[in-house]
Amino acid sequence: MGERGPGYELPLLLFAAFRAVIDETHAVLADHGHADLRPMHGFVFQAIGTGGTTAVELAARLGVTKQAAGKTITALERQGYLERAADPRDARAKTVRLTARGTEVLALSARAFDAVQDRWAREIGDDRLDALREDLRALAPGALFRLDAPGWFGRAS
Repeated sequence: MGERGPGYELPLLLFAAFRAVIDETHAVLADHGHADLRPMHGFVFQAIGTGGTTAVELAARLGVTKQAAGKTITALERQGYLERAADPRDARAKTVRLTARGTEVLALSARAFDAVQDRWAREIGDDRLDALREDLRALAPGALFRLDAPGWFGRAS
């Protein structure tokens, strides 16, 4: 077994690998007419999901303020990725939903993530990639799909 590097290197390597996947995915999105999207928008789309959500629920899922969620919704609505509609559960509320353009982004992203995974499998081998995934599952605490990264990155403490 090789020499273990310094502790600070591990989170930097994990983040660099994450960043590589996201950057490659956003290059694909840009090639397909979505150069206006930022990495944070992926968390927004996932938090909204296929069934839609309210601005209050979106803010809670992302770990941001209602004002920040509202600003993001408005910007993505102007860009044609989101739409607001009457909430079937509450006549006073609005549901935020993905438009066809937003759904297209999710499909393109899924294909781009698969392409990165396939390339990584060619580079390090299927067995090592499978082992890496299993090891990360074992080490990742709690729910795998926490979407609160935008709020977490912005938190002061």
